[in-house]
Amino acid sequence: MLTSRLTGLAVLAFALLPLHATERPNVVVILADDLGYGDLRCLNPDGKIPTPHCDRLAAEGMRFTDAHTGSSVCTPTRYGLLTGRYAWRSRLKSGVLGGMSPPLIEDGRQTIAHLFAKQGYATACIGKWHLGMTWVQKPGTPAFDDRIEKGPDGWNADFTKPITRGPTTVGFQRYFGISASLDMVPYVFIDNDHVTTQPDRDLSFPMIAEDEAPKGSTRKGPGVTGFTADGVLPTLARTAVSWIDEQATAKKPFFLYLPLNSPHTPVAPSQTWRGKSGISPYADFVMETDAVVGEVLAALDRHGIAKDTLVVFTSDNGFSPAGDLPRQLAKGHNPNYLFRGHKADLFEGGHRVPFLVRWPARVAAAGSSDRLLCLTDVLATCAEATGQVLAADVGEDSISFLPALTGKAGGRTDVINHSINGSFAIRAGRWKLLLAPDSGGWSAPKPGSPEAKTLPPIQLFDLAADIGETTNRQAEQTDIVRELLTLLEHQVAAGRSTPGTAQPNTGTIDIWHGRPALRF
Repeated sequence: MLTSRLTGLAVLAFALLPLHATERPNVVVILADDLGYGDLRCLNPDGKIPTPHCDRLAAEGMRFTDAHTGSSVCTPTRYGLLTGRYAWRSRLKSGVLGGMSPPLIEDGRQTIAHLFAKQGYATACIGKWHLGMTWVQKPGTPAFDDRIEKGPDGWNADFTKPITRGPTTVGFQRYFGISASLDMVPYVFIDNDHVTTQPDRDLSFPMIAEDEAPKGSTRKGPGVTGFTADGVLPTLARTAVSWIDEQATAKKPFFLYLPLNSPHTPVAPSQTWRGKSGISPYADFVMETDAVVGEVLAALDRHGIAKDTLVVFTSDNGFSPAGDLPRQLAKGHNPNYLFRGHKADLFEGGHRVPFLVRWPARVAAAGSSDRLLCLTDVLATCAEATGQVLAADVGEDSISFLPALTGKAGGRTDVINHSINGSFAIRAGRWKLLLAPDSGGWSAPKPGSPEAKTLPPIQLFDLAADIGETTNRQAEQTDIVRELLTLLEHQVAAGRSTPGTAQPNTGTIDIWHGRPALRF
């Protein structure tokens, strides 16, 4: 499953197609939220959740088995995907933003939406933003910051006023969605720069719908009468399909970024999908997420534009333990597949994610690649696919994976990963170095735990021989440790990991997370 299965002659034939045949593909990027690598049947043959539409994507395109997010949590991954830059270079050094936090994407920074807009594309973001925006506040209230708001703080916003520095100010001509994760206030839909309806009550939702053993509730705060957790995903799907219909009718090339709210908590499958899996509400929600992919594919088919549309499906990080892992395992389903850890961690389960690509005009069907890939690479790939050259100060950590799609050499050779508490790891080839004695996140050994205090200060794993990260090789492979540490230090200091104009990092970056640095 983790080895390359590129079919040589078929891929070569597609690689030799003239570029002018598909100079301006439509592009759809669908980002699931907290979906595990093992949740898709096309990646996990032992998976118990039916995912026919994602499986169709894989059968008609290419699946990547070694794809990673730059971070193992929501906000930084989204920053990296849209900017082609590791998020730890921004002001956000750990954690995630709240639903009312100020914008993370810096003024003047070019995004993937800018890339398409300047080529005459229609651009839209429909879904969960979670990258901050500026809310007008009521006089005399404390400013929102990067912390996740306690629910009542949301009422400090003046919801009658326009929102500034949101998606429509970073290259998206159209936005519809929610400000952040659906366990964060406010519980409202946003259309471009206004809430669609004024909040009129406090709302909160169960973390897992109809759970036999309740796992708590979301933060209680401003919401709208009639706004329901299980209504968000269907609304996003309808809005996305409608927008595709509009662009196809106008015969205008388009870029759609569709960041879903699922299967993140609150785990809230709609009534149509509850109980469908026979496993759990989480599995039902995964099935509904897959169905949204099917709705998008059906829209492309209906308009006859599937051949010339590049579709990417992936997730912002690994499976979250909030989805109730014991319940999935009891039914024989492991969302983490073969990997150690989960969301928030430095271990593979935190940042190795599903990654499927379909582009019938250029990419052979039923391909599989074990080339290393990061979600920051989407920007450079889209630039190359549309015949553009990135400016020297854009996409500092973005490397095109178009060569992998067309059977050519080239691509990423290393990747830096970041955990929720700000710990670093770097991977090159078969080796992965973690600058922490622990998970850096939520799984054992947890940071600061008694167990972690007894462990070596770093971890080195040979992923080719030990994909489950069970044996720390740091003591016997000091040369490898030194090489990887040098590479990490260089890429952090350089402000980029690709050739080009050096861009300064924002603030001080402590790769040792407050611990003494190793010396050789």
